[in-house]
Amino acid sequence: MLYEPLSEDNFLLYAIKMYDNPYCKGINEFYEDLNRIKYIKRLFNKYETKKQLKERLLLNHIMILTNVFGVEGCARILFFKIESKYHSYLKTFLDFLNMLPKRIPEIKIDEIPIDHRITTALKQIS
Repeated sequence: MLYEPLSEDNFLLYAIKMYDNPYCKGINEFYEDLNRIKYIKRLFNKYETKKQLKERLLLNHIMILTNVFGVEGCARILFFKIESKYHSYLKTFLDFLNMLPKRIPEIKIDEIPIDHRITTALKQIS
């Protein structure tokens, strides 16, 4: 299950298996963490349409997801749930955070380019 390709049928089960939050007080908190994916999508959309990058907010959401789903789990979940047109943005953030797995079963990570505008913005805050 952990290495079979993610699908809509097995996504929730995978997310639950990967979820590790010792402070979680219930299923609602799990879903709140999953909702961060929607926020990331909105921020990527805003970057694409209005060229407004909220890099610190994106970093915060990604790091929180990584803390509760682990590096590989977070990357797989994000690449699965986020549209492929945003994959270069996501890869750039994960690479900057040194949280980009070498292999993700659902995608060909080496074929996704890095977004150089995002790289420049991230270098300015580090």
